[in-house]
Amino acid sequence: MEKFLLKNIENPNSADIQEFEKVGGYKNLKKALERAPKDVVEEVKKSGLRGRGGAGFPAAMKWNFAMADPKFPKYLMCNADEGEPGTFKDRPILEKNPHLLIEGMVISGYALGSEFGYIYLRGEYPEANVILNAAIRQAYEANYLGDNINGKGVKFHLSVHQGAGAYICGEETALIESIEGKKGQPRNKPPFPVNVGAWDMPTIVNNVETLSNVPYIMEIGGEAYSQIGSEECPGPKLFSVSGHVEKPGVFELPMGTSLKDIVYTHAGGIKNGGTLKAVIPGGISTPVLPADAIDCPMDFVAMPKAGSMLGSGAVIVMDDSVCMVKVAHRALKFFEHESCGKCVPCREGTDWLRKILERIDKGNGREGDIELLSDVADIMTGRTFCPLGDGAAGVVKGMIKNFHSEFEEHIATKQCKYESRQ
Repeated sequence: MEKFLLKNIENPNSADIQEFEKVGGYKNLKKALERAPKDVVEEVKKSGLRGRGGAGFPAAMKWNFAMADPKFPKYLMCNADEGEPGTFKDRPILEKNPHLLIEGMVISGYALGSEFGYIYLRGEYPEANVILNAAIRQAYEANYLGDNINGKGVKFHLSVHQGAGAYICGEETALIESIEGKKGQPRNKPPFPVNVGAWDMPTIVNNVETLSNVPYIMEIGGEAYSQIGSEECPGPKLFSVSGHVEKPGVFELPMGTSLKDIVYTHAGGIKNGGTLKAVIPGGISTPVLPADAIDCPMDFVAMPKAGSMLGSGAVIVMDDSVCMVKVAHRALKFFEHESCGKCVPCREGTDWLRKILERIDKGNGREGDIELLSDVADIMTGRTFCPLGDGAAGVVKGMIKNFHSEFEEHIATKQCKYESRQ
């Protein structure tokens, strides 16, 4: 498949506006401005574009909710708070192809009737902050941002807002709270941000990769875009692959590419000829899959049938030297630390799960601990303000389901047979 999202990133000057224009940059913005806003939205609807941040919600449907609300101004926010372990798919766009994101945001802002955009950037991406701000200045100078874009009377202003390292701010309402200058905690829903978002105005929050697909849809048309990848989840998808593979990195592939192909064909197989044990397919919050369950399409519809989720498309590969109890323990340390504390099931549940896993990991596991882990995870599921609690519970459920015997062995022997191999 010809690359679009990662096009030209091998060019050491790819973040410069002139280099971007040489490979067709901003021509799709000009094309979009020749059309009515509703026609641009219709093209996105035809494309079948779904949000690439993890939820997979149809982009045009979300846009239409905000457009139907008569309140103004409307805000467009880009979620660049890429804070989940294993996830780094947006980073090449932010650092190597920032003008693609800017072009996508201007087109989207025009379609939505939004005149103000914000990129909420992960605090741990300082280089991306410098590159994005430089690209935004160039876009203003070239009249791709401002009060009269391309002389068409279209207004769109864009700025970067740096987060402070809170994973919870990847949740859209917590992101909005943070931009408003408040503590980054999720809001109760409804009302939803499309109607009552930033400063109580209609607000669209889309992921970096989602917005960066919009120029491609304008280039080839929604119908052609819908033919790429799987029928229910079309388009290209970025997969960040890490762990025990020969070629870790970010790969642009058609949505629906087999997880097995991603690991063995594109990422070069298991490092040093090792044996695959498990794969976390979509970032640490998605349930783990054992080695014999990875021959499945990577899209939002197929992955739940396989027992996990696509999530952000962050593929974490583990060989047979890895202790799954330790992986679960480390994952819950992360979730416990990042829980904002607003709701009891998540605040208390992540702490409880971490403590149980810690004692099993350290050789102090008790009979009944596995059942207790399952009970706590079940109590948390579906009872939290945001998906963080569900993600933490899903990690535990997936580990117990697929590696139950390993937990039993830890408790029975009071030791880890993998420690000498790590």
